[in-house]
Amino acid sequence: MPDVVVTGDEDRLRQVLANLVGNVVRHTPAGTPAQLAVGLTDDGARGVVEVRDHGPGVSTEQAQHVFERFYRADSSRNRASGGSGLGLAIVAAIVGAHDGHVAVRDTPGGGLTVRLEVPVVVAAVTAPSE
Repeated sequence: MPDVVVTGDEDRLRQVLANLVGNVVRHTPAGTPAQLAVGLTDDGARGVVEVRDHGPGVSTEQAQHVFERFYRADSSRNRASGGSGLGLAIVAAIVGAHDGHVAVRDTPGGGLTVRLEVPVVVAAVTAPSE
């Protein structure tokens, strides 16, 4: 697999990953499988990160709002019980500031996948080690 290198604010990009992984930890039952995938789009122009969980997922209606500030898919949650409703809005803002795009979709077999794409600087193929 080629190396995927992007230029950007390292702290903010780390925050994106921390928010996405934190959401999996907070919103899926203990022991639920989760995956983190990194790659390139088919044309090699954008780096891709997918955070996939196999938890309860969200409805189509909820999916349309998850990147809105203060939106919580579970209305019974509040700041005291976990989350301010800002995590995915922050993710969207940071990814957008890096000329990227973020979206959600159902995970095959159940759950939620958050996919982000950002422009790559280098997509160099690394030689296999001998």
